[in-house]
Amino acid sequence: MNLAVMLFILLFITILQSAIPYLIKQTLVFGVTIPSSHKDDRKLASYKRIYSLIIAITGILAITVFTIWALPQNLGEEKIVLTGVALQFVILFLGMSLYFLFHAKTLRLKRDNNWGSDLKQIRVTDIAIRSADEMLPWTIYILPIFVTIGLVIYTATQYANLPELIPTHWGIDGTADAFSNKTPFSAVALLLILLVMQGMMLGINELTKKSGIKINATSKKRSRVQQLSFRKYTSWFLFMTTLLTTILFSFLQLNTIHSNLGSPTMLLALPLSFLLITFIMTALYAFKVGQSGSRISVDMEDEKVEGVTDYDDDQFWKAGVFYFNKDDPSIFVEKRFGVGWTLNFGHPVGYLVLFGPLVLIVVITFLI
Repeated sequence: MNLAVMLFILLFITILQSAIPYLIKQTLVFGVTIPSSHKDDRKLASYKRIYSLIIAITGILAITVFTIWALPQNLGEEKIVLTGVALQFVILFLGMSLYFLFHAKTLRLKRDNNWGSDLKQIRVTDIAIRSADEMLPWTIYILPIFVTIGLVIYTATQYANLPELIPTHWGIDGTADAFSNKTPFSAVALLLILLVMQGMMLGINELTKKSGIKINATSKKRSRVQQLSFRKYTSWFLFMTTLLTTILFSFLQLNTIHSNLGSPTMLLALPLSFLLITFIMTALYAFKVGQSGSRISVDMEDEKVEGVTDYDDDQFWKAGVFYFNKDDPSIFVEKRFGVGWTLNFGHPVGYLVLFGPLVLIVVITFLI
């Protein structure tokens, strides 16, 4: 079972990583702003193609070798999981290394050919677009938090019935494999971690909602629809992730209180279902929506605009990955490589929202 799960994750990462260059706006290539008149440049197309082929071939080889190595041997579950995770990191590290290589090549190509030097850079502002934004309100994110608080209260009422050893870690098959002595803190530690995660998702949604909405200078109508759709689906993706995590953690907590709550089959099915649904949602989000909604089909024509291009803010992006701009009020900004959002490292508030919860989770885990 562990081998199948590891192979599935490895396959998913390979597919997603190899597809990334084609999930992003055509005017962003390996983290570099490209004028729309040069988006179909042959060299840029070859960079994308080479990146995808290397990732795909490496991933297929890793899956094949891993399968041939693991199947005939009676390996322990821990060894299979550690090897599978190591291979996943190899694919991710390779992807990042290739990204930096082609980022440098794209930047050099743009500079050597003076792309955009003859175009006027403009920022497009749509005052009415905020009223059309369909991102979920914060009140929706409060609902899972209420469930968790209710479970904390319920756990307190059932404290005497809890086992002397509280599960603190579960394997892929849903079986607890690490325990801590029963204390009032350890009894609700899992729920405290869940509360922190729910609060982080709520904060990300609210700060993302306040982020700038970038309208393309040469395709205003099309990009407006794509931007609004991207924001809406991002909000739903965050909420569904929060909801699935709440269901999983709540079940594990209730199973600790009532040991006969779930059958072995249910204990196995729930984590696997969580993993499968999460991957399906991620695939739909990436391949149907794309970064900035670039893969959303829009059946409308824009007025042809000559002599202009989007404002080039490459100077604020370090290696096209890390965004530093203290004059930009947005805490979260759209990624330039990958699908989703990243932090504006020029704002201290962003560090608190993103890293504060992670520190709290580490502290709670350490104190169990």
